[in-house]
Amino acid sequence: MEGIEGESSHKGLGSSSSKYTLQPSRINNEDILFCVDIDPQSMAEMKGATGPNGRPLTRLDAIKQAIILFVNAKLTINPHHRFAFATLSSSVSWLKKDFSSEVESTIAAMRALTATKSSSQPDLTTLFRLATHESRKSRAQGRILRVILFYCRSNVRPLHQWPVNQKIFTLDVMYLHDKPGPDNCPQEVYDTLVETLEHVTEYEGYIWESGQGLARVLFRHVLILLSHPQQRCVQDNVDIPKLLTKKAPQTEPMAIEDTAPVPGSSQ
Repeated sequence: MEGIEGESSHKGLGSSSSKYTLQPSRINNEDILFCVDIDPQSMAEMKGATGPNGRPLTRLDAIKQAIILFVNAKLTINPHHRFAFATLSSSVSWLKKDFSSEVESTIAAMRALTATKSSSQPDLTTLFRLATHESRKSRAQGRILRVILFYCRSNVRPLHQWPVNQKIFTLDVMYLHDKPGPDNCPQEVYDTLVETLEHVTEYEGYIWESGQGLARVLFRHVLILLSHPQQRCVQDNVDIPKLLTKKAPQTEPMAIEDTAPVPGSSQ
């Protein structure tokens, strides 16, 4: 890839125009590790969405659909991206360790994904260790690694022990939670997730949350995560998707024709 050169039109006092050079940069293929929270709270029902059997979708069902949607869309953009899968209960375990670009591999992993009956406060340290190990292998192949964490607990903040100066993978978070109440504290959990993301992510990481229980909101946020970490703006500047507002039809002003005066009429 060649650099881009041009002439700067800005001139200071007593200075002449100067050349600028935009250095070439490479956008790497991604290895994406999905980590899905399988705590019992992942079985909370979503609103306004049902599965093939007529039963309401759970958070876990909606996450599965969102991941399959993401993988299909990502491979349409670039068929060289690869995906692997892990689960989060009290700690992290591999669901499918080998990174693959096959959609069938993703579908098989989603079929094997089930919730656990109980779990304690999760420790993300193991996840970050796995990601660091895999990231080094990805870099050796000219690729970059990203972790996308789906978190579903409204009353439990995740823990981690990770050095602040070790940032070799990107972290995105999708947080599904209940409304605030006596038994939960989603704002505190969210704040902890934000701090964790900023602590470990290499490129700009995004965190989205939803307490509405709507599958379409989850899908919308997950599709924003299609954006490549090396091409992102900061999250505060993200203004997609655009809201579709109903605009009132514009009426054109009535045309007024110039008419010649009629003889004998009063003016």
